[in-house]
Amino acid sequence: MTATTLAQAIKTRCDWLDSTGLDIALILGSGLAGFIDNIDHAIVIPYSELEGFPHAGVEGHQPDLVIGQLEGVNVAVLGGRAHYYEQGDAAAMRLPLETLKALGTHTLLLTNSAGTAHNGISAGDFMLINDHLNLTGANPLIGESSNNRFVDMSCAYDIELQSLMKKAAKESKITLQQGVYAWLSGPSFETPAEVRMAHILGADAVGMSTVPEVILARFLGMKVIALSNITNAGAGLSDIELSHEHTQNSAASSADDFKRLITHFLKLL
Repeated sequence: MTATTLAQAIKTRCDWLDSTGLDIALILGSGLAGFIDNIDHAIVIPYSELEGFPHAGVEGHQPDLVIGQLEGVNVAVLGGRAHYYEQGDAAAMRLPLETLKALGTHTLLLTNSAGTAHNGISAGDFMLINDHLNLTGANPLIGESSNNRFVDMSCAYDIELQSLMKKAAKESKITLQQGVYAWLSGPSFETPAEVRMAHILGADAVGMSTVPEVILARFLGMKVIALSNITNAGAGLSDIELSHEHTQNSAASSADDFKRLITHFLKLL
């Protein structure tokens, strides 16, 4: 099924989309699916009812498309994402993003759980991503034949949206770090040497998602802003054994501040 067909099917459930459209779409990272509970007048559509949408097979993700309002802003929220490490497909989120674009979405807010790459950023912090390193060798546009595949990534993360997020953090009295996010394929956590390498190359945090979606969103002409919820120190920076359960628990512990930050950001839109 094409993105246009899916968008039309979604509009039959949300008839107001034809007149007002969506202001912003969000993709939620591990342990942050509870954000969906804040949405007013929510229409919940499981991915299983959207032909071609990936199965988000990672615990802590909620594979639903939720459309509604938050602080008077029309939002679409993807409660889960497919990761490159699940099937080896960097373009796994292409159809969902194309569908959001077909619904009129021009702005995408991405979130993830990540590990810090140095001691200047700590577990429990939020980090505004201002650039990224793709250390996987994969790209979701491999195989795309049009010249649009040559996407300019010199300003992948929108400067105006970053300023708005900083203002939201300041007014919400939430500490917001900023830095470079390095994408590694996973699913195994990084080694201490890989974390050191990433930091030497300029990374402030490491993770297993987000970058393919940023590339796809820019390919589709969307503005992008992204946040990392720092859930742990990278390997070699602490004695804590890394696990997905630890990531989920850490993300959940800061979920209230995350909701408050995003909600205030939407007010400022």
